[in-house]
Formats: sequence, C-alpha cells, structure tokens
Amino acid sequence: MKVAVLDTGVGNVHSLLKALAEAGGDPSLTTRERDVREAPLVVLPGVGAFPAAVARLEPLRGALCERLRAGGRGLGICLGMQLFLEESEEGPGRGLGLIPGRVERLRGARVPHMGWNAVEGADPLLHRSGLKMAYFAHGYVCRPAEERAIMASTEHAGVRFPVMIRCGNTLGVQFHPEKSGAPGLAFLAAVLEDWT
Repeated sequence: MKVAVLDTGVGNVHSLLKALAEAGGDPSLTTRERDVREAPLVVLPGVGAFPAAVARLEPLRGALCERLRAGGRGLGICLGMQLFLEESEEGPGRGLGLIPGRVERLRGARVPHMGWNAVEGADPLLHRSGLKMAYFAHGYVCRPAEERAIMASTEHAGVRFPVMIRCGNTLGVQFHPEKSGAPGLAFLAAVLEDWT
C-alpha cells in the first residue's frame, strides 16, 4: 500500500518510514498535494512543536481536511495526533479541527512522559496487533471534546489521558508505534490492512 508520510519539517522520520516498510507499506515522505489526495493512507508523523508543524502543513490544509472529512484514511502519530484537534497550549496556530478538542500541557509530577507505558482500550486494532505497551515521548496531551472519540488511554504520574482517538477513518495515537518493537510493527501492519 502506498503511504504518504507528510513532511512537517520537524523531527526525524527515518524510523517511521523504515517501520512502515517493514510492516508491509510503501511509504514516501512528501509535501505534494497530489500525494495527499491519492495515497490510500496519509500519515502525520510525531516529534516537534505544534506551531511549526501547523505552519508547515498550511499549504496542504485544504486537501488534507477535504480528504479526511470525505472518509480517506489518515494516521496521526504523537504530534500528528495532536494536529487533528483544533488548537494547542503549546503555541499559536490552528489545528486541522478534524476532531473537536484541544491539546493541553501534560500536568504531572514528571514531564515529559518518556518511555514505555500501558495502552488500555478495546479498539480492534489493539486486539489484532496485540499491542498492550508502547513507547511514548511527549509533554502535551489531547483532550477531545467528545468522550466517544477516545479509543484507548493510559496514566502517567497520576494523570490519565487519551492515547488513541478516532473519528471516522481518522486515527490518532499518542505513542510511537515505530519505536515500540514487534507490537508496534504489528500495530502498523493492522493499520495498513484496514481499521474500519
């Protein structure tokens, strides 16, 4: 499956491209509107700052929102998941607004949240992939306006927050499947197969 990994200009996406290929995809890094419209799966990668990423995505905003609102498949990882919401405490800039809600600073005794943690939820993708633990690296969390958007959560330093959100064929994960070993690769393989 062709996978368009959007170049947000921040972070190192080499490990994500490699993991998607190992999971059975045919990924390429892109900033082309045509790829956004035509690739069977569009991925917004993680790592980086919200304001810089929304500015970089601005030329693709229309095509990306049109595609995902029409039911095209999109996966957001970490920062990519946060970009699906409307705004962020991290700084100025409009999120894509595909999932109502905002991104808030993680308020806990230990921030950022770095390392392995549980992924607790009943989403079929978690069941099919066997993913129960994943690798995290973030200091901000998504707070969707509607509880039904939350598919899985975890707890860190006494704070519970969503780690998987979904709206139609738009899926976001706060963890990094590309850094989560064999279960992470199995998760990406399940995403490439289908999650509907």
